[in-house]
Formats: sequence, structure tokens, C-alpha cells
Amino acid sequence: MKSLASFLYHKLMGWTFEGPMPRIPKCVFAVVPHTHWMDFFVGLMIRELIGVQINFIGKKSLFEGPLGWFFVKAGGAPVDRSKRSDTVEAIADLFREREEFRLALAPEGTRKKVDTWKT
Repeated sequence: MKSLASFLYHKLMGWTFEGPMPRIPKCVFAVVPHTHWMDFFVGLMIRELIGVQINFIGKKSLFEGPLGWFFVKAGGAPVDRSKRSDTVEAIADLFREREEFRLALAPEGTRKKVDTWKT
């Protein structure tokens, strides 16, 4: 799988990495710009190439139904984003509960082009 990811990333797309990957167990990666649904799969490919587990959060309903197992296996964590829940506290709980949690997060909060990020 790593050789396919390497071919796609380096040869087909012509991209390279610059600088070392930090090897810390808990952190947040700001992933910008998030403009296409394929960004998720590019992220999985990069994670395969660098050999580090990087997690993501998603709305709880993504983890229900026939594809729920895939999102869990891919490193996802369900979050209840309803108005009654505190999303920030739920994410803080994920960091507290796990020894390793590297969260990839798109601060725009959408796939559309935006001028400012969500706070």
C-alpha cells in the first residue's frame, strides 16, 4: 500500500515533503485549504507515507451504518455536533482518553473557499 501511495504522491502528483515530521503523541494539524472531498483520501495517503497515525473527527452519523467501520479503522472519532453538546469539550475528552491522538482539522469548517477560519 505504501508503494502505491508513494507512486501517486511523488510521481503522479509530483509532490514532495519538506522538513521532518514531529514525533509527538498528541497534537493538532491544521490542514488547509480543505476544498475538495478527495482531501480525505489525500490525507490517508500522506499518513501512509509518513508512517504516523493521524486522526480525524466526524459527525456521529458517519460512524453509524455500513461505512462506520471504515471511518473507525481509518482513525476517526465520532463527535456529537448537536446544539446540546459541547464539541470542544468532546474533543478535549478524546485527547485525555487516548495516549496518542494527532488530530487533523480543517479550520475553515467547510469545503468552500473562505476568507476567514472558524474560531
